[in-house]
Parts: sequence; structure tokens; C-alpha cells
Amino acid sequence: MNTPETIISEDGWVTYISDFLSFDLSEDFFHRINNSTNWSQQEIRIFGSMVPMPRLTAWYGDKESRYTYSGLDNNPQPWTPVLLELKQMVEVHTGLYFNSVLLNLYRNGDDAMGWHRDNEKELGQNPEIVSLSFGAPRNMRFKHANNKEKKAAVELASGSLLWMRGATQHHWYHCIPRTAKVVAPRINLTFRTILKK
Repeated sequence: MNTPETIISEDGWVTYISDFLSFDLSEDFFHRINNSTNWSQQEIRIFGSMVPMPRLTAWYGDKESRYTYSGLDNNPQPWTPVLLELKQMVEVHTGLYFNSVLLNLYRNGDDAMGWHRDNEKELGQNPEIVSLSFGAPRNMRFKHANNKEKKAAVELASGSLLWMRGATQHHWYHCIPRTAKVVAPRINLTFRTILKK
């Protein structure tokens, strides 16, 4: 495993490991996740109109880990064996405990994630979010909330791990932009801890 690469170290902390999982393991996990996940395409409100989200999603976790984002109220589906296996790997690596995971399926380069911060109150003051990627690589971009000159980017390889922590969600937006180059699908898992109300 490579040494973690620092992507952001000011007003937050983001590190990246390109080979957290081997290529063969990543391929196996991609298929296991895809075949066992109950995917859906939710609708979100944009400028007063409901439009399909440009990717498929799924929310899994402990029973109490209800999560609201982009106006969507998500009740968790129960953990699957493959998600529990990956959760344990991430928890051993980080020393943290996660009670939920948001899954995204980017079917092709037209699927994307807009600029946002994961700063919902259920995530707490300084949420720690760990992202695993499987399948086609995609670029992730960051921009500072108050200084447009501060930017960062990283290509998320299959089997990679990205860890956002500290004040990152206060000061940095992130996105997965559309691209004409990528045609193969990508699955992304973001492990989170939803605070009890």
C-alpha cells in the first residue's frame, strides 16, 4: 500500500491512498456490490422543478442512521455482507466507527455529483468521511468556500481510499464532474457516522 498523499492540508484535511485495495480485489468488490445493492434514482428539486439525480444511489446502515440531504429523507437499508466486510476494513484502517454508508453508481461519464459540502447537522461539527472507489477512475475536484484561488483535484482510482476530516466540510466544496472520456461505470462508497438525535 502506498503512503497516503495529502490533497488538502489547510482549513481541513484530505488524504488519498491510490491502492488501498488491489486491482483484483477491487474488481471482485465492484461486482459483489453492484449485484447486491438495491439501487434507485431519486429526484431532487432544482430551481423549483423535480429532476432525476444524475446517478443511482443507495443508503445502508444501522437502524437509527436516518439521513437527510438535498431535501431527501433516507431511511437505511440493512447492511449487506459485502458492505460489512468493507466497513470493517475501513474501520481498522482509520480507527473510527461508522454506522452508515452512502453508495453512488456512476453509470457512465454523464453521471456526476454537483458542488456540495457534507455539512448536514446529522453528521456533527467536523464529520469524518471515508470514500472507497471501484470501477472506472473519475476526477474529484475541490474548491475553497471563501477563496476561489484555492483549488485541488485528485483522480480516484479503483481500489482507492479518500479520507476527509477536520474542518474540510466547513471550508471546501467537492464534486465529481461530467466527462466525455469515461464510459465505464464507477461505484463509490462513502462511510459516515450519523449522530443520534
